[in-house]
Amino acid sequence: MSRFFSEKYKDLKAYVPGEQPRDQQYIKLNTNESPFPPHPDVAEAVRQESSRLRLYSDPECTELRKILAERLGLEPDMLLMTNGSDEILNFAFMAFCDQNTPAIFPDLTYGFYPVFAQINQLPWKEIPLQPDFSIRIGDYFRAAGTVFIANPNAPTGVALSRDEIEQILRENPDHVVVVDEAYVDFGAESCLPLLRKYDNLLVVQTFSKSRSLAGGRLGFGAGSPELIRDLNTVKYSTNPYNVNRLTAAAGIACLQQDEYNRENCRVIMENRAWSVEKLKELGFEMTDSLSNFLFARHPKISGEVLYRKLKERGILIRHFTLPQISDYNRITIGTKEQMECLVRTIKEILEEKSA
Repeated sequence: MSRFFSEKYKDLKAYVPGEQPRDQQYIKLNTNESPFPPHPDVAEAVRQESSRLRLYSDPECTELRKILAERLGLEPDMLLMTNGSDEILNFAFMAFCDQNTPAIFPDLTYGFYPVFAQINQLPWKEIPLQPDFSIRIGDYFRAAGTVFIANPNAPTGVALSRDEIEQILRENPDHVVVVDEAYVDFGAESCLPLLRKYDNLLVVQTFSKSRSLAGGRLGFGAGSPELIRDLNTVKYSTNPYNVNRLTAAAGIACLQQDEYNRENCRVIMENRAWSVEKLKELGFEMTDSLSNFLFARHPKISGEVLYRKLKERGILIRHFTLPQISDYNRITIGTKEQMECLVRTIKEILEEKSA
């Protein structure tokens, strides 16, 4: 770092995104992107909107929020659109945490949570997962801080039920509970139906995974109008035009073709079930994932070695170096053809190792 870098950030450990290599064509199963393109109407909507790029975008995302609210059975003032779900999460750390209200989250979860706490100079507390990587909800009762729970969790894919989340909400009436539902559309229960019952609930979702817009950067937060007003105060104090014109147009077209997105989710879940069966036949152990990825290990090959050998053969998966999960890899669910190639290649690697 330069000699000008602020002292307050000298110990900041930045988030490390998944690899996006350009040295060759890979089967990318490392960053939980959708294997399917957006509906063709999305590209057409972006093309038409491009002629208006000289104008600022609508800071209220009025049309987009209206359509999304109708989809979710909410009012527009219960929604805030953001530049990916990372932005709304950062806003929540800024708005609902301070020196007397720490951020509280699992010790093995989305890697951005501790980064948001550090960069906003906030205290935080990490609560260990159970040996099976599940969350013990009692650990979050009367938490004395703002609770952040990724549900399903990442990178484990393990989900809490809506009833379990509701128990955490009931036990923390004076603190906000943020439920990060980036992967909820692949089989878990959303907490959106609880919004009218709990004014301390903020649900965060993204268009990146189930709606094929990872490159568009579109997310949203849903909560009581009061919570959304708090978050808008932060937004309008940092970046009022946070959702650009092309992304807003893409989001509208995407929602208008949401049946297409739901069918893609169904196929991904079907491919996930097939992949679980085939990998278990090869001796893999894994969590019960309700996301668009698997969290798996093999007793006869280390996670790092498997990751490297697959990369040599043109397949990318995600390996983490944290000691408690270094034997595991996170594997995004792709098309059936991609998953067949993965299973076939892993089988070859295991046979070579045995030989």
